Amino acid sequence: MGAPPRDLRPVLCIVGARPNYMKMAPLMRALGANPDVPPAVLVHTGQHYDPSMNARLFEDLQLPAPDLNLEVGSGSHAVQTAEIMRRFEPVLDAQQPSCVVIVGDVNSTLACSLVAAKKNVPVVHVEAGLRSFDRSMPEEINRVLTDQISDLLYTTERSAHANLAREGIDADKVHFVGNLMIDSLLGHKPRAVPVTRLLDDAGVRGSDQNAWQRYGVVTLHRPSNVDDLDVLRPLLRALRDASELLPLICPLHPRTRANIDRFGLSELITSPRILVFPPQGYLEMLGLMCAATAVMTDSGGIQEETTALGVPCLTLRENTERPITVDQGTNTLVGRDHESILGNLRDILSNGGKRGRVPELWDGHAGERIAAHLAGWLQRRYAPV
Repeated sequence: MGAPPRDLRPVLCIVGARPNYMKMAPLMRALGANPDVPPAVLVHTGQHYDPSMNARLFEDLQLPAPDLNLEVGSGSHAVQTAEIMRRFEPVLDAQQPSCVVIVGDVNSTLACSLVAAKKNVPVVHVEAGLRSFDRSMPEEINRVLTDQISDLLYTTERSAHANLAREGIDADKVHFVGNLMIDSLLGHKPRAVPVTRLLDDAGVRGSDQNAWQRYGVVTLHRPSNVDDLDVLRPLLRALRDASELLPLICPLHPRTRANIDRFGLSELITSPRILVFPPQGYLEMLGLMCAATAVMTDSGGIQEETTALGVPCLTLRENTERPITVDQGTNTLVGRDHESILGNLRDILSNGGKRGRVPELWDGHAGERIAAHLAGWLQRRYAPV
């Protein structure tokens, strides 16, 4: 294809929250390895701002340190989105990029795409077209609006194309490339931290580890699950009962930990069959999932990772924006229903649960496909008339 035009400006890549890092790390590597792509500049909005956790995840994923950090911090959805826009605009003016690449569905995704669109800078959305069809989820609003103003949309599964077509998105803008999350998973799986080491760190050593040869992993963080006492309490009761069937390891999100303490629910996670961990790094979580008998979660990304690993997943939500994990993968939607959670867990323990298959193009090469396509798209867009 030849070298990019000398005056082709950089590609501005945006991350803001932890789920973005797993997607951007392989993409940054692929962009850097493709000689036909302009230089990539990494901008961190600071939406997730724990310095120690960010540094750990960047190191685990071999993601380069951000070139720029907007240090936005926390706030309501409106305040955070507005502050990201305010701080991102001068960066965009200074960089004058050839395009802005955004991933996923967090507030940073929408905020930076809005600024770019209003400045007539092309917006490239990776992981476009995913829909839960639940407008009460802030992420769903971010997905729908971002896709409407994007110039180029890369999808992880073919069902996303039908969603975008229904919303009037020109099919010529949409390209199926596979899943960057799986690029990270497959690339780092050999480096996953063994469960025995995590048990050692938790004080479970020697013969005591025999009781944890089969275990489940639990992650909870969505506001709809953890912010309301009347929702969180029965959900924790169901998980406590599930631990009688299968011991559980629970890396607790800070939001969840704070609400458990605020609502006085600590006794529901106090059990010799429940190990409560602090938030874990990427390689630790990968090690936990690889060896798990089952995973129970409300995370979208973990639904994808468990499908790629062939590990049964029970999603503690009524819907999912990743239907391929249910239709083809190992994922089952169980909501918050006590009997559904326990019944499906019993099925996993007796029959192995859903086995599924790895979806099309979840092969570890999505980043390379995006880089190759983006190189050609930028050269055509900026070719001299």
